[in-house]
Amino acid sequence: MDYLQIIGGKPLSGEVYISGAKNASLPLLALSLLAKTPFKLTNIPSVADIKTFIKLLENLGARCEYPSKNAILLDTSYVNHTKAVYDIVRKMRASILVLGPLLSRFHHCEVSLPGGCAIGARPVDMHLKALTSMGAEIDIKSGYILARAPKGLKGTTIVFDKKTVTGSENIIMAAALAQGKTRIINACKEPEVVQLCQILSDAGLEIEGIGTDEISITGSERSLLDLKEVAVIPDRIEAGTYLCAGAITNSPITVHNVIESHMEAITIKLQEIGFDINYSCDDDSVCSMKLVPAKKISAFNITTSEFPGFPTDMQAQFMALATQCEGTSVIRETLFENRFMHVNELQRLGANISLNGNVAQVTGKSELFGTDVMATDLRASSALVLASLVAKGISNIHRIYHLDRGYENLEEKLRSLGADIKRLKEQA
Repeated sequence: MDYLQIIGGKPLSGEVYISGAKNASLPLLALSLLAKTPFKLTNIPSVADIKTFIKLLENLGARCEYPSKNAILLDTSYVNHTKAVYDIVRKMRASILVLGPLLSRFHHCEVSLPGGCAIGARPVDMHLKALTSMGAEIDIKSGYILARAPKGLKGTTIVFDKKTVTGSENIIMAAALAQGKTRIINACKEPEVVQLCQILSDAGLEIEGIGTDEISITGSERSLLDLKEVAVIPDRIEAGTYLCAGAITNSPITVHNVIESHMEAITIKLQEIGFDINYSCDDDSVCSMKLVPAKKISAFNITTSEFPGFPTDMQAQFMALATQCEGTSVIRETLFENRFMHVNELQRLGANISLNGNVAQVTGKSELFGTDVMATDLRASSALVLASLVAKGISNIHRIYHLDRGYENLEEKLRSLGADIKRLKEQA
């Protein structure tokens, strides 16, 4: 098993090219199950979660080719299994995204209950309730979701009790081959959901309300889809993480290949803290952003919420940043329980953090000191990396397989900015 060793206190500068979004790639990989012909994705990141999902598709019978770097050609015409097995699904909760497409296309499937980051229950109940309302028969037996729709899925009105990104994506894909119109109320507006809807629209489906919380999809009535080649949108969370690397070290960092509108909640907060952000955008709204060092780094308040609010996937990184801000910052986590597992490890580095339920108070500026810390989930591990960049001495970050799930070439990118970071093997 690998770990990262970071010698902190080094000034950073330079530029980073942002990879395609993992959270946009996963539903598009699942969408390939509805394609009439081979479906090509470009700008897809080479991270562990993507590799796991591809393995899941191959286990179902899909054939995958890699025509160039960060590109994949998926041919699901050979899919001859409809059971998503535990050994693969347990590694990643997003595996549940095959449920809607498999059921919509084949009218039956078995999908293991999922695994992934241990940051809360994140139940799949809303997925199952929605599919049941579309005519599916659902049973849970021996750890598997057994789903049948002998007459196919039928469009209906679905009201999600609360926002669910994977739930929205699953039902959008299920509705794509359904009979009639499916109306989803309280759908998510995340850029990843918007891209999925736009691809289906480009394939000829009638979709209303893209980018709103009420989406209507008129299904193809079991006809497979003519999906066009797609470039995955840039990863707004990776971009935010590298901007935080610049902020926590108060260094000039430029991130390339970002979409400004996807970044607003993050950049507005960085500006509030004291940083200037300079933009340069092309005609396609793809931008470069330069973080300019601040004269004073001030404490802040954040409350996580669904897009376009402050993303929960940036909460841990901003908590690390708060340790270097003057004053007391207040961070409220409203989307997931149990998503403060990084607090104990940040405290080991010297952070002054107090917890009260879903609210964390971080008092800065703290002098951090390198030590051994342990990653507990994907975004928590990135917070430990950020804190280690300013900690005095050597920090060893263990269990970095969490990082590898979602960050492409993290140590290489940080090293190019001047960080003293290397990947080492744990001693047996």
